[in-house]
Amino acid sequence: MDTLTLSQLAGELRTHDIACKVHGNADPTVTGTACDSRAVRAGDLFVCKGAAFRPAFLTSAREAGAVAYLAAADKLGELAAAEPGLAALAVPAGQLRRAMAVASAAATGRPDRDLPIVGITGTKGKTTCAYMLRSIFDHARGAGCCGIIGTVETYDGVEDGPSRNTTPESPDLWRHLSCARDARLGGLVMEVSSQALKYDRTYGVDLAVGCFLNIGLDHISPVEHKDFEDYFTSKLKIFEQCRCAVVNLDSDHADRVLAAAQAGAAERVLTFGLGRKNAYAWASDLHATELGISFTLHLGDEERAAALPFPGDFSVSNALCAAICAEELGLSIDEIVAGLAVTRVPGRMEFHRSADGRVTAVVDYAHNRLAFESLLSAIKGTFADVEKIAVFGAVGGKAIERRRDLPEVAAKYADRIILTTDDPWTEDPADICRQMEEALPAGFPHETVLDRAAAIDHAFDLAEKCDRRAVVMLLGKGSDATQHVANGYEDVETDSVLAARHIAAHDAR
Repeated sequence: MDTLTLSQLAGELRTHDIACKVHGNADPTVTGTACDSRAVRAGDLFVCKGAAFRPAFLTSAREAGAVAYLAAADKLGELAAAEPGLAALAVPAGQLRRAMAVASAAATGRPDRDLPIVGITGTKGKTTCAYMLRSIFDHARGAGCCGIIGTVETYDGVEDGPSRNTTPESPDLWRHLSCARDARLGGLVMEVSSQALKYDRTYGVDLAVGCFLNIGLDHISPVEHKDFEDYFTSKLKIFEQCRCAVVNLDSDHADRVLAAAQAGAAERVLTFGLGRKNAYAWASDLHATELGISFTLHLGDEERAAALPFPGDFSVSNALCAAICAEELGLSIDEIVAGLAVTRVPGRMEFHRSADGRVTAVVDYAHNRLAFESLLSAIKGTFADVEKIAVFGAVGGKAIERRRDLPEVAAKYADRIILTTDDPWTEDPADICRQMEEALPAGFPHETVLDRAAAIDHAFDLAEKCDRRAVVMLLGKGSDATQHVANGYEDVETDSVLAARHIAAHDAR
C-alpha cells in the first residue's frame, strides 16, 4: 500500500464533496484510523466524535501513537488547546461520519477492491443468510476461507471473536476488510444494519452483491429511527453501493424495494421467492419435518434437490438469497446444495433434542415481530401436539414496540410464556416485563422470572412435568454471552449453553 499523508487524505475527502481544512505545520503519514482512544495504533488518524467525547481522549490517542486527528470544525478550538502540537483535519460537523469512512477506506488502501464482499440487510434473517453463504463457501473451498462480520462474530482471517455491533464503526470495518485482504480470504459476507447505512459506517464499501431480505416495523425509537420511513429509507441505501442487487419478491413493499434496486448503482438485479417461477432463484416442493426442511432449488436454468438442517419456509427464503450470492462468487449449484445441507448458525434456529425425543430446545435470536411470527409459526406447524413454552424479554431504551409485539405474537403460537430479562440497559427489567404482560390476552398462562437463567430452568422444569412432548423456545439472546445493563455488560451463560445442559441432564436421567 502506498503511503498517505494528511494533505493527501484531505484531497481524498474533497473528491467526495467533503469540505475540509488541514491545520498545523506537519504533514504526517497516516497508516490507519481509530475512533476509540483505546484502539489507537502508531500512525493512526484519530477521529474525535460522539456526544460524550472529551479532549482527554485525544490526549490518550496521541500518547498511543496517533499522528493527527479528524474533528468537526466547531470543536477544533478546544481540541487544539488540549493538543496544540498535533496536526488536524477539520470538516463540517454534519460530514464527520462520512469523512471518517472515506479516511478509513483510504488509509487501508481500499481493500474492497481486492476482496469480493457480500452485504446483507433486512429486518430478519441477516445472520442466518450470512452463515448459509459462509457454509457454502467454506464447504467448497476449505474452512476459514470466508470472512464474516455480523451480530454473532467477526472473522477476518486475522481476528476472530464475538461482535459488539452488527456492523462496526468504519475504522474497525475497514481494518477488518484490510485483514481479510491481507489474509487472502476468498470472500467476506457482512450483515449491514439500518444504523450502519444511515450513519455512513459502510459508506464507500464496494459490494460485489447487496441483498435486501425483507422489511418490517422495528428499531423505531428516539435513539434509532424516528419512524418507519426513516428505517426503510436507510436500508434501501444498500443499493447505492453494490454491483449486483438481490431482492426478495416475497417481502412486504417488494415493489418499492425492487424499484430502488433498479434505480441504484447495480449493473444487474436478481430476485428470489418461494414458488415464484418468475424469479431468478425460487423454491418448490417444500417438505418440513422436525429435523429440517427439504425443497427443490431452482437457480437460473438449473435445479437440484436441497435440504436444510432446520425447519421453516423463511429458512428456505434465506437459502435462496445465499444461493444467488454464492453463484455470484463463482460457486456451482452442486457446491451450493452441499454447503446448505451442513449449515450451522450459532444461536439461530439452533436445536437441542433429547435422545428420547421427549424434550426439544430451540435457541433463536428472534427479537422483533417479523422474526417471532416466522419462527413461532414454523415451530407450531412442524411440532404437532407438542407443549410449546416460550421464554423471552424485550430490550431497554429502544424498540419500545417490541414490548407489545412480542407477547402478542407469542400468545398466538405458544401454550405458556415466561417473561424475563433481555438487555434492559438503564431500565428496570421488571417494568419492561409488566409492559409485556399488559399485551398478553387476559388469562393467558404466563409467569415473570427476571433472572434469565432461572427463567430457563423453570421452563425446562415445566417441560419435564408436562404430560406430552415439549418444545422450549429460548428467544432473543441466541449465543450472546452478555447482558447489557446500566453499568455496561455483564457476562452470562448463553441460552445455547443452558439449553445444551438441560437436554444433557434429561438424557442422563
